[in-house]
Amino acid sequence: MKHRRIPRRRAVVTGAGIAALVAAGVTFQTANASETAPTAEPKALSITAAGKLASTLGADLGTDAAGTYYDAKSRLLVVNVLDEAAAETVEAAGAKARIVENSLAELKSTRTTLKEDATIPGTSWATDPTTNKVVVTADRTVSKAELARLTKVVDGLGAKAELKRTKGEFKPFVAGGDAITGGSGRCSLGFNVVKGGEPFFLTAGHCTEGISEWSADGQVIGENEVSSFPDDDYGLVKYTADVDHPSEVNLYNGSAQAISGAAEATVGMEVTRSGSTTQVHSGTVTGLDATVNYGSGDIVNGLIQTDVCAEPGDSGGSLFSGDKAIGLTSGGSGDCTSGGETFFQPVTEALSATGTQIG
Repeated sequence: MKHRRIPRRRAVVTGAGIAALVAAGVTFQTANASETAPTAEPKALSITAAGKLASTLGADLGTDAAGTYYDAKSRLLVVNVLDEAAAETVEAAGAKARIVENSLAELKSTRTTLKEDATIPGTSWATDPTTNKVVVTADRTVSKAELARLTKVVDGLGAKAELKRTKGEFKPFVAGGDAITGGSGRCSLGFNVVKGGEPFFLTAGHCTEGISEWSADGQVIGENEVSSFPDDDYGLVKYTADVDHPSEVNLYNGSAQAISGAAEATVGMEVTRSGSTTQVHSGTVTGLDATVNYGSGDIVNGLIQTDVCAEPGDSGGSLFSGDKAIGLTSGGSGDCTSGGETFFQPVTEALSATGTQIG
């Protein structure tokens, strides 16, 4: 079939407690675009199978790929594409195709514009494949003048972006999993890892930026090896004490979730977070490659956005899906009473950067 683009319409340490942590036919569906007649019914997939297929299709489609997400209710991988030819490729591979207006390149350009023209403390933006837009959020600290400036920039981006407000305040959740402390600060242990056969653990970088020696239950257990914040938000701590360091996450009910490896987040993925302040809460991944401006020059990029709540004390804690490590708690807005949104440093990036592996 001849490759045809759809015309664009441009408008807008210890035992059980390590803490805090696609393939048959397709139905066509549209977002900001024309609709194609349905074909065969797609098959349900696990989130792991959906993630693998998403990676394969991303490579096969190249610039015709426009994002993917997992529909947890129907257990289908949904793939955004730009034309009918790409949709046929998706169908042949066994996912659900959706012809959309905005390419990944256009959404990336949108993020660049926001970075250049709207770097304002108290704001975040993330790519949302379910709307095929970049969703920009302003917290309650954004002034009237700053909001007017932000609104102008977002309006100028047309159908590629939308603006939302949150009643909370974006901030790092300093304090939290099985609690680890140092000086006057408290954070959460994320995941136990190994490097060269030696034990380490991952936590938030905004924690290791201010604290170099860590204790648990009154005992010094480790010292910083690597710290990366802002831009990223991960820290690596080397165990200096002879304590248990199993590969599991505290569920705060007398049991633990074993962690066998790490995985990339997918929009729509059901996830769980563990932290010492608010313990265990679950939700869904709502955006990827999020940028959050915490203020004072602390801008973090490439984060996972979720609707899971968290509070001070949960920083560094584990985000996981089943037995796979997904992220480290960075920050967000709201609380576990009124709700909110929380951002996470991808574990896969932290593992790669530090040369470690789950273990």
